[in-house]
Amino acid sequence: MAYETFIAWRYFKAKRKRAFISLITVISLAGVAVGVMALIVVLAVMSGVQETWKAKILGVNSHIVLLQFGGIMEGWPAALSKVEAVDGVVSAEPFIYSQVMISTLGGVSGAVLRGVDPVLTARVGYLAGNLTKGRLDLLTDAGPGRPADAIILGQEMAANLGVMVGDRINVIAPLGRITPLGGRAPRTRSLTVVGLFKSGMYEYDSTLAYVSITQAQDFLSLGSGVTGLEIKVKDIYRADKVKKAILARLGEGFWARDWMEMNHNLFWALRLEKLAMFVILMLIVMVAAFNIVSTLIIVVMEKSRDIAILKSMGATDLSVMKIFVMQGVVIGGVGTLFGLLGGLAVCRLLARYQFIQLPSDIYYLDRLPVRMETLDVSLVILMAVGISFLATLYPAWRASRVNPVEALRYE
Repeated sequence: MAYETFIAWRYFKAKRKRAFISLITVISLAGVAVGVMALIVVLAVMSGVQETWKAKILGVNSHIVLLQFGGIMEGWPAALSKVEAVDGVVSAEPFIYSQVMISTLGGVSGAVLRGVDPVLTARVGYLAGNLTKGRLDLLTDAGPGRPADAIILGQEMAANLGVMVGDRINVIAPLGRITPLGGRAPRTRSLTVVGLFKSGMYEYDSTLAYVSITQAQDFLSLGSGVTGLEIKVKDIYRADKVKKAILARLGEGFWARDWMEMNHNLFWALRLEKLAMFVILMLIVMVAAFNIVSTLIIVVMEKSRDIAILKSMGATDLSVMKIFVMQGVVIGGVGTLFGLLGGLAVCRLLARYQFIQLPSDIYYLDRLPVRMETLDVSLVILMAVGISFLATLYPAWRASRVNPVEALRYE
């Protein structure tokens, strides 16, 4: 063992007269541990919230939405075959999107009507995995020219309207047929609720309603046209590149948006909030670092005689600095280790027992999600140890500047 390490270790062994210094050391260590634990838990929760919202959003929406300038996409079968041939595309399906009103005996509600192909939607899994009641295949048409008289509602919307599976509702399209007088009369159709879905996002569960694509075409008088194509890709983080490849293949007249563009504000706010929490909680570690500074300064003042003797025996300034740097780094390192273990334990408890419940209509979550990422944990450890190291430099430099003659003059 190098003598610097040996002396630094001896200084950790507190005697009765150094109880106060040992208490400050414990407080410094505990401060680092609490800061690291809080950082790990908060970052894990923020990552869990971001991942959960991402899963919920992609559970209802596609990775890429392809639309055509001018509104309705008439030649969508040709575009569909070209899109499916693009590298990175898993599947694509047509959809129809329109705002409508839904009325029942229990009330009236605005809704977003989406026409989908039940077979393709079941294969992609956007809706089937969120159904709580009913079946997706009930939207299948009864035959050519006979669209299914069925609709699937969000669970929150059904609760607001006071309807259940099997009830009849009226769907009203504000821009209906043209009357003989030149005005527009709303178009109304009575449909049967055949299923309910719950995505976990209140905004979706309270506004979305699904019918078959042929039912939507007939009800909205679109003929064979659709609103656009919904596209699923292999790697959601390469959706932007796949989108550009699709537009390049289709040529002019089309435009598209990927899931990151459509939810840019949400995920940007989450990243900004995560960064803010990281900076704020890192201040706890910095406060503990000041405790490390004060602890080492007191030790230097107490050990000035020892330092003078060491320098008289030939110890260099660098060796003296190493002694006190080791002390500070050990305090920071042990505190970081305890904080890491505490943070991992709390995260495991939250993930396993989920004992913190949240109001889903406010946070879109009913439990506090936890997702520990290696990068976040590594960054916290490096920052904590780095701050602890920087906190040792001034006391260590001050120790190296001790003059042996002055320190031993009255000995």
